[in-house]
Amino acid sequence: MVSFSPAAFEAFLAEDDDSAVVMLNLLRFAPDGGRERYLEYLQMAKPILARFGAKILFGGDGLPVLTTGQAQEWDAAVLVQYPRRSAFKSMVDDPEYRIAFNVGQAAIADVVLQPLRHIDGLM
Repeated sequence: MVSFSPAAFEAFLAEDDDSAVVMLNLLRFAPDGGRERYLEYLQMAKPILARFGAKILFGGDGLPVLTTGQAQEWDAAVLVQYPRRSAFKSMVDDPEYRIAFNVGQAAIADVVLQPLRHIDGLM
């Protein structure tokens, strides 16, 4: 089940909105067809993402975790860049996206959505 933490979502939207943000999506698919339903969601979502100026930067299958500790394995990871935080908010509020979101929600057993911002000098 995907649900936003109201406090975290509000804090995310309250920060500076003048630069792009990348959303890290860590996904664990639902058994019995979750991966296939997620691919269906992506086909529905891609034109909507484009409409809001967002683009998928990377998507790939998770491989075995190489570190010790509390690390979890994920079925897949997707990086999506949004031009601004407000574009992400507008997209999740969009009625057409809500239809696609219902398909995506049925596809996943667990998800982490973590916004990322660029670190100057890292690249």
